[in-house]
Amino acid sequence: MDTSIFEISQERELQIKSVIPQSRVLQGNDNIISSSVLYLPKPFIEANTMEVNLSYLKNHCVIPVFSKDNERTIAHQEFIEIVQGCTSRAFPNHVFDKPEIRVSHEIKGRIPEAIQKQAKDLLDHERTQYFERMAFIIRIPSITEIINGNEMSLVIGGVRSYNLENLYSKKSFEKFKFFIGFQVKVCCNLCVSTDGFAEEMRVTSYVELQSKIMEILQNYNAEKHLVQMKELSDCSLTEHQFATLIGRSKLYQYLPKKDKINIPALNFNDGQLNVVAKDYYEDENFGRNSDGDLNLWNMYNLFTKANKSSYIDTFLDRNVNAFDFTKDIVKTLNNNSYHWFLS
Repeated sequence: MDTSIFEISQERELQIKSVIPQSRVLQGNDNIISSSVLYLPKPFIEANTMEVNLSYLKNHCVIPVFSKDNERTIAHQEFIEIVQGCTSRAFPNHVFDKPEIRVSHEIKGRIPEAIQKQAKDLLDHERTQYFERMAFIIRIPSITEIINGNEMSLVIGGVRSYNLENLYSKKSFEKFKFFIGFQVKVCCNLCVSTDGFAEEMRVTSYVELQSKIMEILQNYNAEKHLVQMKELSDCSLTEHQFATLIGRSKLYQYLPKKDKINIPALNFNDGQLNVVAKDYYEDENFGRNSDGDLNLWNMYNLFTKANKSSYIDTFLDRNVNAFDFTKDIVKTLNNNSYHWFLS
């Protein structure tokens, strides 16, 4: 498969800066990693998740099966390793970090020999576990760009949620979410567009999953994505417009379906909108300016920051929705389309 489209050309109208970290590169079980400290230690998602590493998934978690025929699923660690392999092929001349992995919804079990024991008496080797939901990202810190004073690096990642599978039946299609986009260094917010996101990849094998991931990587247009994000910083909302948008956003959740057809979709809940409103005043990086105005790049980041409270299975969908919604607000400001949120 041709991966030449990923090579960074000096003749491009929009340059993606290539920065080689001043550090040694380590070779280990988690693929190639950079030992330089390029990012603040903030998780890309919070909610009820915990951080694990790849070796923990391999050595301490069982693999779920389809119960009717005992066929195994594609394990979380296999999904991550497939993405690592595709990343190496797509970006052969770049350094990439080891995966940052977040998991939630632990499913507990026990070995047959411990069937009669009380839970409190179980020994470590008698317990089994796997995590129903898993999200991960792989940063490529050597591909960076600056937007509105914020340094960003290319990231690749995915989500797997076993709760979306029918594990009580025979083996069937398995579902994965995958994305490529950028991450803002200062806050670790993810910036994902529709073009770099696969909401549901339905596959039956390791090879099929690998092929679909490579197809997404080849079709992703980093230049277009960066231009769209830069355009956000050219438009601003006044304090009154922002207050109107937040109020309308709270009303949106209760609109009849027929009234939602001709206005932008917004998938954020009331609690997350409260966080956006709070950070308008308090966020040091993306809050209002001295006049009370808020450019749409900053507003977009307020939404992606609030999205960190989402559960793993809805996180990427809302992240993409934040970008689409913000672009629609740009249209509102430019030609009075979708005026409902600001009227």
